[in-house]
Amino acid sequence: MKRFFCAVLLVAAAACSQPPEPRSRAKLRIAAAADLNAALGELVARFTASHPIDVTVTYGSSGTFYAQLVNDAPFDLFFSADVEYPRRLAAQGKTLADSEFQYAVGRLVLWVPKGSPIDPARDGLNALASRTVAHVAIANPDHAPYGRAAVAALQAEQVYDAVRHKIVFGENVAQALQFVQSGAADAGIVALSLALAPASRDAGRYAEVPLGEYPRIDQGGAILRWAADVESARAFRAFVIGADGRAILRQFGFSMPAD
Repeated sequence: MKRFFCAVLLVAAAACSQPPEPRSRAKLRIAAAADLNAALGELVARFTASHPIDVTVTYGSSGTFYAQLVNDAPFDLFFSADVEYPRRLAAQGKTLADSEFQYAVGRLVLWVPKGSPIDPARDGLNALASRTVAHVAIANPDHAPYGRAAVAALQAEQVYDAVRHKIVFGENVAQALQFVQSGAADAGIVALSLALAPASRDAGRYAEVPLGEYPRIDQGGAILRWAADVESARAFRAFVIGADGRAILRQFGFSMPAD
């Protein structure tokens, strides 16, 4: 018996001496508007440098994500280019109570490749009515807030009727920019945040569309009711709307809701 108890004690001591198993990292799944493609990448990199959380981001049009989230798509956090989408989800009981937030105000630009004869700064949207412009890319206004803003701006400039037959629709604003970068379109009305991204900053020229020519693009989000790790979602939301997050968003051309 003495030998038996000694053996038990030795096994217990060995077990106690083993290092504890590492805790698995938290995971966060984000559905994000396409205009955040560059800015959110920087936000995630800065956040995960000090938080043991693995963040996965899927980009697309806000309206498409809204339709998916109405049907409980497996995301934890939603960043929309139109604050009305998370508000609608909240009204349907699809978000955590009081989790909605506004994080930025988007801005619209006319973007052309570097070698284009179009001068956005001089001619603005009126340049699109020229016979030398065959195709103009915008996001699909049926489900993309930047597409609706682009149509409103063309109408405000009274060039929509002259341009409408030239318009090609991207599934989202990032795809609209890709159409211009690939040569499938001569110009695009896209998000300032994408024009300032490293991939396009040196590849083209742009001019901002005056803010008064399209409805204000208030961007917001919410934590989904079925979020797997609510604390991680809250931590990331707090970072984005905090001082460090706002600084990064401003760097990519976003204004703040209080501006």
